[in-house]
Formats: sequence, C-alpha cells, structure tokens
Amino acid sequence: MTPQAAATRPRVEGEREVEIFDATARLLVEQGYDRLTFDAIAAAVKASKATLYRRWAGKADLVIDTLKHLKRLEGRHPVDTGSLREDLLALACGEGGLTDEMLVGIIGALVPALHRDPDLGRAFRERFIGPKLDAAVVAFERARERGEVGPDADLGFLARILPSMGTHEMFVFGTCVTRDHVARIVDEVVLPACRATLADH
Repeated sequence: MTPQAAATRPRVEGEREVEIFDATARLLVEQGYDRLTFDAIAAAVKASKATLYRRWAGKADLVIDTLKHLKRLEGRHPVDTGSLREDLLALACGEGGLTDEMLVGIIGALVPALHRDPDLGRAFRERFIGPKLDAAVVAFERARERGEVGPDADLGFLARILPSMGTHEMFVFGTCVTRDHVARIVDEVVLPACRATLADH
C-alpha cells in the first residue's frame, strides 16, 4: 500500500477507539498476551481486522496504546505538589498508578511475554515505562532544586525505586498494593535514599 493510500484511510478514534481499548484490556486479562489476537478483538467490537490494521501495525502497538489510554498518559498535567513525598504519592496512587487494579491485571498478563516478544518489550520500555519514569525524574529534579536530593544524585536510579519495589510486591509476593504500601516504600526507602545523597554536601 502506498503512503498516499494509507493517508486516505479512515482513522480509528473517539468512542470507537475507546471501545477497542476496553476490549483489548479485557481480553488481555482473560487470555494473556500470547493468546490475544486481532481476530478476537475485532469480534469483540464487531469490526473487521482491517479496521484495527488501519491504526495499529500489530498487537504490541495496540496493547501499549491500551496501557497509555488506561494510565491517561496523554494530556496529563505534570504533578507538582511542592513536596517530593506528595509528588510520588500522586504519581503512584492517582488514576492509572500502582494502585490501579485494572492496570495491574494487564501488566501481569504482559510480564510473561516481555522477554519473549522483542517488539512488545521494546514498545513497553520506550512508550509506556519511559514516559512514566520521565515524569518521576522531573519530580526528583524539583526535589533537588529544593535541597531534598543531592546535586550529584542519579535521579533515574532514584526514580526507579518505587515502581520497582511496587511491582515486585505485586508479581512476586502477590501483594495488593495500596496507598499505605506506596507511602511506606516512599517513607522507608525512597526518601532515606534521597537523604543519603546529601551526606557528602
């Protein structure tokens, strides 16, 4: 298909797009990533596979867009409470955060496939995890300006502590992560790690 022909194809957007995302999320949780197919999604929304291919090149692209939709990554205003602790709680416990049960179920369905499917793993890191970590790093940058974090601290490393521990609790220990769990990780691990970066200054 020529670029000109592709450009004239109707777009999947609005309520139809949301319907496809919702069906993808439900089927992903029910069937897992490996068994998820465009045929099943198309049947669930009473559409043709061609409708899906007009928008998404493959299953990995659709699944990552579904995650971004559920996490409301597009158009979200940056979190800035004036406190690193409250910023981290807002990022982790807001809509689509670590405490979002639907999102946790979807990520749980993806985890077994992340290392087997290179396209999925790459898209997950670049288009889903990347923007979330970028938002967290911005919060740590503001904290550094306020003197809550040392000037030479590795902000990317600090930003990974909370999501790493939270997802480990979920998928290794089967913990239902709540706001209290998140607050405990922040108070007992993340903030002490930040204070340690101030020790030599």
